[in-house]
Amino acid sequence: MIMKRISMAIAVLVMALLAADGLYAASVYKIGGIFSSTGRASFLGDPEQKTMEMMIEKINAAGGIDGVKLEAVIYDSEGDPAKAVSAVNKLLHKDKVLAIIGPSTTPTTLAIVNFVERAQVPLISCAAGVKITSPVKPWVFKTAQSDLLAVAAVYQHMKARGIKKIGVLTVSNSFGESGKHQLLNQAKDFGLEVVQADSFGAKDTDMTAQLTKIKAAGPDAIVCWGTNPGPAVVAKNVKQLKIDLPLYQSHGVASPKFIELAGDAANGIILPTGKILVTGLLDGSDPQRAILEDYQKDYNAMYNANVSGFGGYAYDAVNLLAGALKGSGGDKNKIRDALESTQGHMGTTGEFNFSAQDHNGLSPKAFVMVEIQNGTWKLIK
Repeated sequence: MIMKRISMAIAVLVMALLAADGLYAASVYKIGGIFSSTGRASFLGDPEQKTMEMMIEKINAAGGIDGVKLEAVIYDSEGDPAKAVSAVNKLLHKDKVLAIIGPSTTPTTLAIVNFVERAQVPLISCAAGVKITSPVKPWVFKTAQSDLLAVAAVYQHMKARGIKKIGVLTVSNSFGESGKHQLLNQAKDFGLEVVQADSFGAKDTDMTAQLTKIKAAGPDAIVCWGTNPGPAVVAKNVKQLKIDLPLYQSHGVASPKFIELAGDAANGIILPTGKILVTGLLDGSDPQRAILEDYQKDYNAMYNANVSGFGGYAYDAVNLLAGALKGSGGDKNKIRDALESTQGHMGTTGEFNFSAQDHNGLSPKAFVMVEIQNGTWKLIK
């Protein structure tokens, strides 16, 4: 009996020493993912999920983080906020993840923010709405450029072209409402007047009534703010109504899927986007070019498909999280603090400089303006 107790005491002591020396550690770091992998927003979530899986496989092949492998636990929200809530509860309470990447959209992200804040688990969203990180929430970060910066990029281009009056058409969800707020609030700063503002439902299949009102108001240009498929319908309706005005779209349609949906009606449309769509047109000295080329090469090799800016949001999120995991020992507070102190991280979306005041960390340089010509992207310089 005495020998058994001594043996147990020695075993406990050995385990404690190993833990203290960092040798007896977690066998795996579980990382959650919530994406719109199927459904109407699958053009966002599918490349994000694939990218996350690819990057975690790549990190594990290189030895993991501090010798610990990563395990991805991913759920499909189908773009539904209720399903995103169900997914986040599974990740937090059943899977016990250290951090979460996603969701893909602003509505699904806003639906889960309070859950991760209460659980004190870092979230790196792949959605664009400025409300996700403004005001700053301690445990919430995002990699997509915000609509605040996107609107400024659009308006700067309009100002340079001498446009004075605009019509605004936004989708009736939190992404569209956030965009509308920025479009209306920033207009005066760029000498613009919004002569007509209207909205459309995410599942609407015809916007001719709204566009007819906008045309009657006499704008110099039209701005549509939404994600597919609605903006593609707007593009087709503009062509059908023979509205001969510049049509601007948001960065929410910056993917080949929009061109596929809009067809010939996409030609001439102008929008802000990350540099990923025009990698081959970038200067050789551009610090993002090599990163973008590496991502494209890896993604194409694994999936035989082209990348999108949306997949790039997940690429950046995984890399940012990997950097924050180093030396953390799986401590969520340390992960959060490391994310918040990240400076000078160059990603596919831009250079990230997080701080206690900024959990998006991107500057206006994260955007370029492009025009769709003959079914492809042309960089506007």
